[in-house]
Amino acid sequence: MEKNPSEHVKFDVVGMGNAIVDILSKCQDSLLEKFDLRKGAMHLIDAERAQEIYAALDEKTIASGGSVCNTIAGLASLGLKTALIGKVANDALGASFTDEIRKGGTYFEGTPLEEADPTSRCFVLVTPDAQRTMNTYLGAASFLAPEDVDEALIASSQYVFFEGYLWDREEAKNAFLKAVDIAHSKGRKVAFSMSDVFCVEGHREAFLNMIKNQQIDILFGNFEEYKSLFEVDNMDDVLAAAKEHCRYAVITNGSDGALAVIEGQVIDAVPAIKPDKLEDTTGAGDQFAAGFLAGLCKNLAPSDCLKLGIICATEVIGHLGPRPQTDMVQYVKQHGISL
Repeated sequence: MEKNPSEHVKFDVVGMGNAIVDILSKCQDSLLEKFDLRKGAMHLIDAERAQEIYAALDEKTIASGGSVCNTIAGLASLGLKTALIGKVANDALGASFTDEIRKGGTYFEGTPLEEADPTSRCFVLVTPDAQRTMNTYLGAASFLAPEDVDEALIASSQYVFFEGYLWDREEAKNAFLKAVDIAHSKGRKVAFSMSDVFCVEGHREAFLNMIKNQQIDILFGNFEEYKSLFEVDNMDDVLAAAKEHCRYAVITNGSDGALAVIEGQVIDAVPAIKPDKLEDTTGAGDQFAAGFLAGLCKNLAPSDCLKLGIICATEVIGHLGPRPQTDMVQYVKQHGISL
């Protein structure tokens, strides 16, 4: 490990994840039942199912998405220096994704794929209770591989942020593991989002092994994901397991706010902020992670990191789409935090 890694830091956070364009649509629960979809979960779909879902939607809003990508965009909106590693195709959606992430201030040098599946897209179905059910056609994102890991980029960032969805494909998983090794060899911190209960259920043993082997420095997840990870059914048991296994666990719990466990110590929950209007929970966890990581980069106290995460999540659930739609520096200042 480098003795003085801070001397070479160029970026606050570099993210690696699926570069996806979201197609958002409000719908009734009956549409989920029609396609046998588990509410609130992420489903991987093929091209045929993508066409079927698209045809069934009455209204559609297109916006750049992807879990890690949303967090990186949120960090950039808070004024932090960010970079992204991901894959898009040489098509209209790929160009739109690239243009949007760069305009937000993020360094993204992914070369569009010429001969591959189209840019990834996710159909986000938002029911009247504001819950989002995701259906992802991976497309070009599935080509993310170890050779795409930019060692110099990883080495030049204070934190490296990954999503659990990468574990759905062997090549992407190998890219993740390579990047983790590089990050730790350069004295960087690795942050990881479990992404989804369905994802945890599919990769529980692998996630636990990474935690126990200290490959993950900061673990993000909601209460349901932590319950699934540790196979327990209440918060006390989640906290006990987190104290035993995690160096740094951050737990969101919907309207009950968020708390953390740091080196065996519980950081009391910071309450949620009720939005003026609950429109869409898409991106709430992603923007919470953006706020929390921003707080870490700015050396805020853990309780203020939690508060900043909740502020960012509150903004995004007040409108359709997974990324901020206001001046976030001013927004968080209005809620009592200056960056």
